[in-house]
Amino acid sequence: MQLLEERIRRDGKIREGGVLKVDSFLNHQMDVALFGEIGREFARLFEGQNVTKILTIEASGIGIACIAAQYFNVPVIFAKKNKTKNIAGDVYTSKVESFTHGKVYDIIVSKEFLHSEDRVLLIDDFLANGSALQGLIKLVEAAGATVVGAGICVEKAFQPGGDLIREMGVRVESLARIKSMSVEGGVEFC
Repeated sequence: MQLLEERIRRDGKIREGGVLKVDSFLNHQMDVALFGEIGREFARLFEGQNVTKILTIEASGIGIACIAAQYFNVPVIFAKKNKTKNIAGDVYTSKVESFTHGKVYDIIVSKEFLHSEDRVLLIDDFLANGSALQGLIKLVEAAGATVVGAGICVEKAFQPGGDLIREMGVRVESLARIKSMSVEGGVEFC
């Protein structure tokens, strides 16, 4: 998606350690007009897949998933990283290692919201090592539901996550695929 690539070139900041900061428009301060275009593109890419739910992970994917859900006219579920008093009863759980935070989280979704007849589109802001998507896939599989695919805003194609998820048989559609990036050389897209 050229619009997203242009925005990354203009406003993204590369930090040491393979970190791309897009917090001025994607995952801290959110450009809702850009999210609208992202949602429209995901709707085009996954048209005809009969999506019944969108699933994301707390917290950065929520805004993107909510805007995308408007184009599918379906609810959004987000996997929580901590069990709270608000989630009563049975839950699906999975473990996720965060590339950004360097932590392992237990993610949970209430069984009340994810069912075997659901056709689930996964949405996230980044795909690097694939741990978040693997965790979300496990939640969907635990429910006996179907993963129709994963919509990713930014894929670090030089890291193993995209290949790993595709090898699992999951369709991955990334709007901006980064071939390489460095503080000195900037971003090169696939």
